[in-house]
Amino acid sequence: MHITAETIGTAPRCRNCGSERVVRDAWACFNPESGLWELEAIRDGQHCHQCDASTKLEWSSVDHPPHLRIRELNDRFRTNGEGRGTVFVTSGLQAEGGGFVAKAVGAVRHFSDFSDDNDPWGEHDFGAIDLDGRKVFFKLNYYTDETLSAGSANPANEGMTYRVMTIMLSSEY
Repeated sequence: MHITAETIGTAPRCRNCGSERVVRDAWACFNPESGLWELEAIRDGQHCHQCDASTKLEWSSVDHPPHLRIRELNDRFRTNGEGRGTVFVTSGLQAEGGGFVAKAVGAVRHFSDFSDDNDPWGEHDFGAIDLDGRKVFFKLNYYTDETLSAGSANPANEGMTYRVMTIMLSSEY
């Protein structure tokens, strides 16, 4: 597909299920000057991660901005542990004991009290929970990989983002 005035603001979707979680076979060439892989050629193979099957792509208008994709990825990681990432539990939280840690992790997984006040960007990347008289925070940050040496340039891109969720006592913040 070539970029034209008609394709701006559109995205590929699976013809079978409508998911935007699709990929194409491609060749990429490493550019040592930029330190990045650059797309060289797009091949014919098309696959849908949602269906886990070969598909044909259909292009249609993008119906949600990137922050909604970030929210979806954050929610999947926070609630189900799906995606690339790590969960850190701080030493202060661990000092409260294994039972409290388990309750805190469970509370984070089930947290849904997002609002404009605590989630102004709509990404579900932070929360505050009252648990047994203690305030617990969770925060998601985005990196390029598990070395945590650089922030992700595009947290809406699941393939190039490594999520780190830190769960801590508010007093450790």
